[in-house]
Amino acid sequence: MDPTERDPRVHLDRDPAEHIAWLTIDNPERRNAYDPPMRRAMAAYLDELAVDDDIKVLVLRGSNGVFSTGADMANSYSWYGPNESGRRPSQRRRLSVDRESFSFYHEFMTFPKVTVAQVETYALGGAFELALMSDLAVVGRDAKLGMPGAQLLGPALGNLHLFFWRLGPVLARRLLLTGDTVTGGEVEHLGTFADVCEPDAVADRADGWARKVAKMPADGLAIAKTSFSLVEQTMAYAGEEATGYLVHAFATNLRFEDDEFNFVKTRAKVGTSEAFKVRDAHFGGDDRS
Repeated sequence: MDPTERDPRVHLDRDPAEHIAWLTIDNPERRNAYDPPMRRAMAAYLDELAVDDDIKVLVLRGSNGVFSTGADMANSYSWYGPNESGRRPSQRRRLSVDRESFSFYHEFMTFPKVTVAQVETYALGGAFELALMSDLAVVGRDAKLGMPGAQLLGPALGNLHLFFWRLGPVLARRLLLTGDTVTGGEVEHLGTFADVCEPDAVADRADGWARKVAKMPADGLAIAKTSFSLVEQTMAYAGEEATGYLVHAFATNLRFEDDEFNFVKTRAKVGTSEAFKVRDAHFGGDDRS
């Protein structure tokens, strides 16, 4: 992808002398949610940085003190391309799009440079997955984490290996089956993230971790990343390459009963803002999050 054609809501800055790059998601009016053009821009920058021998560390962050609320669901079907007929996307189309999506997450997880996630305020949906995939994640104690999309489209299962490996089966089941969110402080004791700190310290701590890693030999880091990937692929992620997008594609094509909340149908009737209010009323009867 030509750099001049990349989505301007994703920025790449780099400091070759310090061996650090910063990839910033900049869509503040949507709390740094990302859509297909933005994710393709992120993927293109990752490809570019992968072969930049001056860079050892990538810091992934969001603008205005918000990491990201994940994939933009303002129009969930837009992820599957133009749909003039108004019909649901075919399964073959879902599989193709979800394969692209999971390829992006796979490339980030196996990225040859050390990744540091600067997690402030929100890390939801796909952004939560990116935080879990990062080598070192610095998370604010007040940051909201989870997969609330489960309350919109059902438990849209995908990276099950990642959730079970990183979070453990108990917390993974809770977040995926209920759509609950938790704060960084609530899971600090689990040791899931490298650093959990006060909100106003996240940016400085992320910078500190990046600079500490950048002092290490570049070849050593590359060998370590490849070794980590090998261990995880053999111990934890066997079958993930195909299972992730297959299960996600099928799980997002649900039939909703009359007494179940259908976000897409409700939004079509009352609009996005009101649909979220209906969602909150439906799931708020016994709020344990």
